[in-house]
Amino acid sequence: MTSPEGGNTVAGGVQQGPVLQGRDFRDVTFNTVQVAAVPVALAQLPAPVTAFSGRDAELEQVTGLLSPGAAAAAVVVSAVAGLAGVGKTALAIQAAYAAREAGWFAGGVLFLDLHGYDDKAVQPGQALDALLRALGVPAEHIPPGTEERAGLYRSALAGISDPVLVIADNASAEAQVRPLLPGAGPHRVLVTSRHTLAGLGARLLDVTVLADQAAIELVEGVLRVARPDDDRIASDPEAARRLAEACGGLPLALRITAALLAADPSLTAAELAGQLRDEIGRLQALRYDDGGGTSAPSVAAAFDLSYRHLDDSAARLFRLLPVNPGPDVSTAAAAALAGEPVGQARTVLGRLVRAHLVESAGGTGRWRMHDLLRLYASQLSGAGAELREREQAWDRLLDYYLISAHAADGHMRALSGMSAPEQFTGRKQALAWLDAERPSLIAAVTMAASTGLDEVAMRLPLMLGEYLDWRRRFDDKIAILGISRKVARRLGNQQLEAAALTGAGLALYQVRRPEEAIAALQDAVAISRKIKDRHAEGTALNNLGLALHEAGQFEEAITAWQDAAAIFREAGDRHGEGMALGNLGLALQEAGQFEEVLTTHRDAAAIFREAGDRHGEGIALGNLGVALHEVGQFEEAITSTRGAVAIFREAGDRHREGMALCNLGAPLRELERFDEAITTSQEALAIFQETRDRYGEGMALDNLGLALRAAGRSEEAISAHRDAAAIFRAGGDQRREGIALDNMKSVPASTS
Repeated sequence: MTSPEGGNTVAGGVQQGPVLQGRDFRDVTFNTVQVAAVPVALAQLPAPVTAFSGRDAELEQVTGLLSPGAAAAAVVVSAVAGLAGVGKTALAIQAAYAAREAGWFAGGVLFLDLHGYDDKAVQPGQALDALLRALGVPAEHIPPGTEERAGLYRSALAGISDPVLVIADNASAEAQVRPLLPGAGPHRVLVTSRHTLAGLGARLLDVTVLADQAAIELVEGVLRVARPDDDRIASDPEAARRLAEACGGLPLALRITAALLAADPSLTAAELAGQLRDEIGRLQALRYDDGGGTSAPSVAAAFDLSYRHLDDSAARLFRLLPVNPGPDVSTAAAAALAGEPVGQARTVLGRLVRAHLVESAGGTGRWRMHDLLRLYASQLSGAGAELREREQAWDRLLDYYLISAHAADGHMRALSGMSAPEQFTGRKQALAWLDAERPSLIAAVTMAASTGLDEVAMRLPLMLGEYLDWRRRFDDKIAILGISRKVARRLGNQQLEAAALTGAGLALYQVRRPEEAIAALQDAVAISRKIKDRHAEGTALNNLGLALHEAGQFEEAITAWQDAAAIFREAGDRHGEGMALGNLGLALQEAGQFEEVLTTHRDAAAIFREAGDRHGEGIALGNLGVALHEVGQFEEAITSTRGAVAIFREAGDRHREGMALCNLGAPLRELERFDEAITTSQEALAIFQETRDRYGEGMALDNLGLALRAAGRSEEAISAHRDAAAIFRAGGDQRREGIALDNMKSVPASTS
């Protein structure tokens, strides 16, 4: 093109060949050579995966980001927990097809696997060379330097007016991707990675594993593509569920599972599920031999690529995390495993999170691994030098749990004015720690017993007893105290054997197994007397009284509580004396000695108040409220019971709050305050449902029925009594079932 000033310019996009520029050309002969056209490859989108399912929300989100109306930015798709095989590439390809069908990328699609986790990852310069060639740039015009190639790449894209989509698959670092981003314009880049590439200035999207139903549909869909008439998944839903569970919702594992079924028509879904049930061999089983040798689809091989990308400290912690026996691990516990300061462990965990080998467990400072990753990491640390490192980590973790559980137990038992360990700021924080660590602590007891760590197996359960009472985890308490008792007996430690029996007996009473409770507590009393431990004897007698009372042996219960009170009085233990007196009042009430009952409960409340035990005071006030109702002092009963409710609410003891609310309904009904009685019974019912106390739920329903009947709401009352009777029937409590049925029958017919 000749300019008005007589010069010339070149216009019209990227020139792929020599250009002569000048004003006049005379006596020049041009010999033209026909050069072969440079191929342009702008249709590189791979075929979509078969049976793509379970990703509707993610597909909509990614496709929306690719639409012409979305802000022009790269989209980073990274997997939750960093799981290789979670379906990042499949999602990107599916979104690209949807976008192309919508007509958004008329310029074409470029696809490049960066092999970011292979031993020989594609370098940015290599990637740019491939992209430039795909754009039709001749090899001789591609400069050697990465920066120069990046500039030419952006220029080549700028010369294409229709939008182009570039998919950079399997990137391992931001530096691998950044040179591939186009300049301003209509073009888009979609990146997949096992790392969170937060520095790209891109939209981040985490891809989760599939839910069970979507996982089953994926296996079914892949199998039907191979064998349309194959109904092995559809005809055995239970086996299909177990297959999905064994694969942990990981699409790679699910597709391998489907391939194994398709390759062997005689293999049933149930048989394959049985093979995958074995944790030791599961990763080996999740491999399909497609003739590709080491490149054959394999879950373990996919994990290997991510693991080899870790630095030494992250790889070490990754191997050690499965040592923790619970479903997740705290930062402090991870630090104990690694033998490192908490701050340093948090930094390393952050690297594992960015690599998506660990994910947040939903709470601050807690982490978890996918089940298959956990198996993989466990196998890495299960042999050779790593085995010794694993054993040392286990010892450090148990020391951490013992020290922390002892400190938490100190706060659980501390009364007002008493000193408590500095590790926690108070009972609330101690409870929060125990709540978070409970599954790991319970599992640690079992593992300690099975690995010969007797001191831990014997002592840790005793440190958890008070907490498990608060949270009504009686089955856990019975199980671990059984371990503690067995170890203590074998070691000849009678003091701890008696303590384990005393705690287990109380838990057996709480789950309404009074005969077993009585036997355990009588053994505890006998051992405590033998070793002359008077305080332990008093505690065992106090608990024995509860079991005897539950069994209807009221006279024996009175004797046990009287003896316990005498022992505590002799020892100067006012708090223990108050507990025994409070329980004694229950038996005296059964015997009809109401004046003594009132005196006993008032004395107990005064003792607890004096000792600074607000929780104990609440128990005494609740018991006093029941006794006051029995003698017709309804206003006083309401006042006392409301005081108990307030204390339990303040202490965070939801179950006892529910019990007090349940008891509050009776005096409210007597004073014809029916709406209040209905409300308190409903509140009690909600608490018992929350704390999973079916017996308490039945009691609250029966009381609710009485209040509804008194308020003239007959149909609702009948329904409440019927539900209560069903609960008592299921629990084998014929007496309470009969009471609920009698209450239901006495409801007057509705006049509406």
